[in-house]
Amino acid sequence: MSWTLLFVLVLALGLSLLLALARRAELRRMHGSIKERERAERQGAGQAQLLHPIVDLSRCLGCATCVAVCPEEDVLGIVHGQAMVVNPARCQGISACERECPVGAITVTLANVETRNDIPAVSDKLEAAGTPGLFLAGEVTAHALIKTAIEHGAAVGSEVARRVRANGSNGALDLCIVGAGPAGLACSLEAKRHGLRFVTIDQAEQLGGTVAKYPRRKLVMTQPVDLPLVGRLKKTEYTKEELIDLWQGIALEHDLPILAGQTFEALDRAEDGTYVVRTETGTYTARHVCLAVGRRGVPQRLDIPGEELPKVTYHLLDAGGYKGRRVLVVGGGDSAVEAAIGLAEQGNTRVTLSYRKENFYRIRTKNEQRLAAARARGNLEVVFQSEVTEIRPDTVDLVVRNGRGDRSVTLPNDDVFIMAGGIPPFELLARSGVSFDASQREAPAPVVEQGSGLVRAIAVAFALAVATLGFALWHSDYYFASSADRPLHDAHATLRPGRGAGLWLGITAAALIVLNLLYLLRRSPRIKFNYGSLQLWMTSHVATGILALLCATLHSAMTPKDTVGGHAFWALAVLLLTGAVGRYFYAYVPRAANGRELELAEVKARLAHVSEEWSHGQRRFGERVRKEVDVLIDRGQWRGSFFGRVAAFFGEQRELRRILIRLRDQGRSENVPGAQIRETLSLARRAHQISLMAAHYEDLRAILASWRYLHRWIAALMVLLVVLHILHSLAYGAWGSA
Repeated sequence: MSWTLLFVLVLALGLSLLLALARRAELRRMHGSIKERERAERQGAGQAQLLHPIVDLSRCLGCATCVAVCPEEDVLGIVHGQAMVVNPARCQGISACERECPVGAITVTLANVETRNDIPAVSDKLEAAGTPGLFLAGEVTAHALIKTAIEHGAAVGSEVARRVRANGSNGALDLCIVGAGPAGLACSLEAKRHGLRFVTIDQAEQLGGTVAKYPRRKLVMTQPVDLPLVGRLKKTEYTKEELIDLWQGIALEHDLPILAGQTFEALDRAEDGTYVVRTETGTYTARHVCLAVGRRGVPQRLDIPGEELPKVTYHLLDAGGYKGRRVLVVGGGDSAVEAAIGLAEQGNTRVTLSYRKENFYRIRTKNEQRLAAARARGNLEVVFQSEVTEIRPDTVDLVVRNGRGDRSVTLPNDDVFIMAGGIPPFELLARSGVSFDASQREAPAPVVEQGSGLVRAIAVAFALAVATLGFALWHSDYYFASSADRPLHDAHATLRPGRGAGLWLGITAAALIVLNLLYLLRRSPRIKFNYGSLQLWMTSHVATGILALLCATLHSAMTPKDTVGGHAFWALAVLLLTGAVGRYFYAYVPRAANGRELELAEVKARLAHVSEEWSHGQRRFGERVRKEVDVLIDRGQWRGSFFGRVAAFFGEQRELRRILIRLRDQGRSENVPGAQIRETLSLARRAHQISLMAAHYEDLRAILASWRYLHRWIAALMVLLVVLHILHSLAYGAWGSA
């Protein structure tokens, strides 16, 4: 007995320790996600550039599939058991999270569509609002992916072909395509497939659009795509050189009429409705025009002395040619960082990266990691909060701004790469008839909470249960018969567990359990089992669980016995119950916790906003209040245990009052107006109150999380019992003992 007690005690304490350590690690991870989101907000990355995900907390299960499939780290994180957008500016719009979410809780959409003036107004056919026959495709529509650009180009080509078939042709070209990037190429191939009379023009000498300007060996596509006349591309990943070679080969193979060196300058519309596309060297008349010109436009200039020197350029094509040089790269986006890293990898090259802000916040995680490695090796120096003031033949002048004032720096230099973004071709597009008026854009479907789907799921389960009950009542004379009388019943050969329909119901229940477990394989990021969408598998997971129990109920002839098969039946019933709790009811508390977290973020933002227009001294008072409250919030929300927070609750209240009184007195001594002091301290008190609510919701969520572990262990027990039941039945022929 003593040995048993000792073993149980060691096991219980060991499990408790592991759970406590796991809990502490989870809190640290969540704290890091929240801090990363706040950092992004401070640095201006709280809003996405184009596309970004929106999480429906009423549906999110916290399965972390979205985090696992996102190619960019820190866009999404799991906070309080549910997905939260941490760094929207890093979203590349690949939408893997939306496709793979098993419950449809994520929508990837354009940010701030109602207020932005940099998104063209186009119809669902990609036709410019108010300008019939003028289409846009690719990045110019604010969708940056190569896959999306190809889909746009093919859709425009197909729509033009449909209109030409309906309206006939005249002396003009059916279509003029401006731009030979992925959208322009796809549109050209689709036009060729339909036999249209068309021409494609591009200002560059090389096919590929923006992709052709990327550095050597840059990985530019990581998704499977289909091209008209070509089909599904053989690979899912291509470097810049591979993709350009592929596109050039396709253009030659299909004899596409692509004219290089034609800079698009203007678009006019004739009286008969045809378009006249004007370039530096000629004009083209067409009934339809597709503008696939991208969004980068011309490179952004710094307008500083020396920028006209030959050593200044705006694109890096081959870093190998700068070996042993002293190079300055200006910019803070992915292009600038990738160029600096590529240059630093050349032998004996001294690279300095100048960026005007205090940190990078929109670069991809992989670039951030490579940049950190290059800096650690000493190959690359980064100068934050710096601006180039003058470029000379052998040097460059920088001004570095920090809290201690400005200082001037002169660097020895051979080459300068200015990668500060581009000036989008919006003015040219507007002159061509493209509207950027938000009122002319089709209103996007509002992203609203869809609800947990509980009513629909219960309705389906109720219908299946009623059908099962109807079947049982139809054969009630058999099912209500005693065990002794059943063998004499006419339906016994059909309904008994070991023969006929009863046996097949058992086999069906076992097959449904196997199908149900395949969902775990589909959801696992480590196992390459990608057949079907995860959302379909999730629906199947719920449906097969219910059907398996109903089939098992009939298989047991409505009287599960005290056998292995009967125990498997009851384990399956409990599993269905715990699954229902995990699927629907467990989501309520995490949603409440995240709701408080978002409310806390809003209050902190208001606390920062109220002091923005104050004088310098008053702003310092606001900053002190924010820092003091942040420290108190972190200590109460993230660093303590559940019991520690309960014990410290009243002590923290006293600490908060003491801090607020001290800050009020400091504000008065610094002549901060009383109204401003009261408003600031009121927001601080509200922020602390919300943080405590979020902390205690999180504690409750941690307790409810045990349901998931219970569900998994019961599932393992149920599978074991089913296997033993099947083996026992096969060995002894005891099908009737379910």
